[in-house]
Amino acid sequence: MSEFAENPPLRCAITDRTRFPGNEQERQAALVRNAIRWAAEGLDFIQLREKDLAAGALAALARKLLEALGTSDPAPRLLLNSRADVAIAVAAAGVHLTAAPGELTPGQVRRLYAAAGLPEPIVSVSCHTLDDVARAVSPEPGAGASLILFGPVFEKVAFEKRTGAQPIAAGSGLDLLRSACAAAAPTPILALGGVTAANTAACLAAGAAGVAAIRLFAL
Repeated sequence: MSEFAENPPLRCAITDRTRFPGNEQERQAALVRNAIRWAAEGLDFIQLREKDLAAGALAALARKLLEALGTSDPAPRLLLNSRADVAIAVAAAGVHLTAAPGELTPGQVRRLYAAAGLPEPIVSVSCHTLDDVARAVSPEPGAGASLILFGPVFEKVAFEKRTGAQPIAAGSGLDLLRSACAAAAPTPILALGGVTAANTAACLAAGAAGVAAIRLFAL
């Protein structure tokens, strides 16, 4: 049974500092302020997804977030997107793995954390199809995902400073989300992609344990 299964709906904020105005220092400061707000609002996870940052810069930003979150109890758990090495270096709560070929597996991430003498990590995994879900869920102890981010449910968007968020692909819909939740059980699924305050209830009704988003939690 997942450690999250009996809890209230889960919420995961995914970062994108490029949405903030200003220079790099100002953007990072805005992201830290947002993280403090997410903690005050009781969010469960923050996925640090800043793919353009080199390892050193990403680690520095992760440490700023962890320091800012350290005064909250409970604090959102910080997950590093794809970078298990950086997550271990800063002792983050876990890692988010994408569906890209060549990614580490949840089991490999857990072994790396154990080798570093760190507590067992949370490992979330992106899934877009039922086949992805089947790969992310494993009956072997320690081999499967802690939770799954499934989508896009409603739409996929790209963000540009000039035009803002623009839809680039249609979502797969609530029926597929419902099937994914049934296939993943008892591993919880967070609905991702075009999730809003208005459609969150529909995601939960389809079996999702919560939602993950960039825009929903942005200022």
